[in-house]
Formats: sequence, structure tokens, C-alpha cells
Amino acid sequence: MAEEKLKLEDLLGSVQRTEDYDRIDFVAIVGGGIMGQGIAQTISAAGIDVVIIEKDEDRIEKSKENLKASMEREIARWAMTQSEMKSILSRIKWTLDRNDIPECDLVIEAVDENYELKRKIFKELDEIAKPQTIFISNTSTLSLTKIAEVTNRRDKIIGMHFLNPVPKVPLVELVRALETSDKTVEIIKKFAARIGKTPVEVYEYPGFVTTRAIVPLLNEAMHILLEGIASAKDIDTAMKLGYNFPMGPLEMADTMGLDEVLAWMETLWHSLGEPRYRPCPILRKLVRERKLGKKTGEGFFKYDSEGKIIS
Repeated sequence: MAEEKLKLEDLLGSVQRTEDYDRIDFVAIVGGGIMGQGIAQTISAAGIDVVIIEKDEDRIEKSKENLKASMEREIARWAMTQSEMKSILSRIKWTLDRNDIPECDLVIEAVDENYELKRKIFKELDEIAKPQTIFISNTSTLSLTKIAEVTNRRDKIIGMHFLNPVPKVPLVELVRALETSDKTVEIIKKFAARIGKTPVEVYEYPGFVTTRAIVPLLNEAMHILLEGIASAKDIDTAMKLGYNFPMGPLEMADTMGLDEVLAWMETLWHSLGEPRYRPCPILRKLVRERKLGKKTGEGFFKYDSEGKIIS
């Protein structure tokens, strides 16, 4: 009888350990830019502690200011309360130190679409994170399988492609790499639901679903503008009223960040070789001039401090 009781306790302990393994209560985000901020806000709003890791103090201060300003605009629109903002910010920590990584249940990489940079980060994280920690990339175009090659946890590498603005878009693409395990997918699906996102499972391919589908639309709208067929304002008005889009393609590109859009197009153009992904010259010109959209105050349109179009 005593032996049966011992076996039962061992079984219950095993179940508890499995539940603990599956539960995600502390998340690290590498990169505190627009996407990193949005992901952090979304996760914190679900009651989960977050640490954002940046590479210098200036970036930390800018990240903090931008996130707070974004939420204050939501408060001004009655979409959030002061107490909600305080609660969300109380669960977000910013740091330069990666020593918090070993304590995290999940690590999300949200840096620029730079293949070598992402591989470098994943290699470094793999050496300090606990073995069961799942690594996520927010890449929208790059190969997760190649990024995973530099780690010793290829079964625990998965993509979560969030769309901007992260707190408002209810979708996330879950991207399987070649060796991503079913267990990893199951855990991250539960996590996605917990933070209020509907997960759509996709297999690794340049652009996945959302980026691959939207890029030709953005590119074509830019060519229409370049060819002088209509003004930027009229192009966006036509698409909003004609197809019930919440915002036109040119404002959408400005919101995404024109440098990011250019990076997506170049990756798809080089990967797939199809003309519809070849970046429009007007996009290259704006990026050269550092007119990157809402984040710089000017892109296809000019914007005020609240991100509203002024011209």
C-alpha cells in the first residue's frame, strides 16, 4: 500500500512538473523597438511579467518614452484607463543585462530583419537560457530553420509573426521551422490564446501568409503613385471606400515603417525572384531620405506627434 502511495505521489509530481514546464510566467523580449514595445504591452496586459533587453541606455529611454506615449494616446481616446496603463508598465522591466534570461520561460527576439544579427542573438541566448526555454523569432520573411541551426534546441525554435500595432491586431502567425516539435507548437498556441491572439499555423516559406499577401498590394499602390495616376491621399481613399479597408495601403506602409517594408520586399524579391516583390523606386527614395513613415513623422504622408495625417 505504501509502495502504491509512493508511485501515485511520483506520478502527481511528474504531472505538476509538466504543467510547470508548460506554464509561461516570465518572458524576455530582445529588442525594444515598435514591435518589441507592442509585444511587451500585449503580454503584460495578460498578467505576465516581461523584461525588454536593449543594447544601450538611449534605446531604453526611447523605448520607455514611446510605449508610454502610445498608451497615453489610447487613454486620450478612451480606449485605456490610467490604472490599466500603470498596471501594464509595472510588469515591464527594461535592462541591458542578459542575466535575466536564465529565469525566463520564453524568449522573443524582435530585432530588425537582419539574418546574421538574428543568428548571432540566438546563438548567444542558447548558451545562457535554461534548456527547456522556447525561443521565438518575430521574423516576417527569414528562414527560421537556418536561424535555429546555431542552437542546441532546434525543436524549441518557433516563429510568432505579430502584426503592427500588436495590441490591436488579434492575429499571430505561428511559424514552424523544419525541426519545431509538436509540443512546442502546442505550448505556444496556448500562450497565444492567453495573450488574446488567434494563432494561424503556417509552415516556413518566405513571407508566410500575411507579409507575402500584403507586399504586392503596397508595392502596386506605390507604383500607381509613381506613375502619377492619383495622389497618395486619393489612392488611399479609393482603397478604403472601395474595399472597406480600415486604412489605405500607403498609410499602412507608413505605419509599418518604410525601412521594414523595403526589407521585406528585398527579401521576397531575392528569395522568390518574382517581379511583384521588386521594390518600387519611390520606396527606396523615401528610405534613403530617412522618411520612414509615422515613426519619423514623414513618409508618403506627414504626421503629427499623435500619428495623425497632417498632409
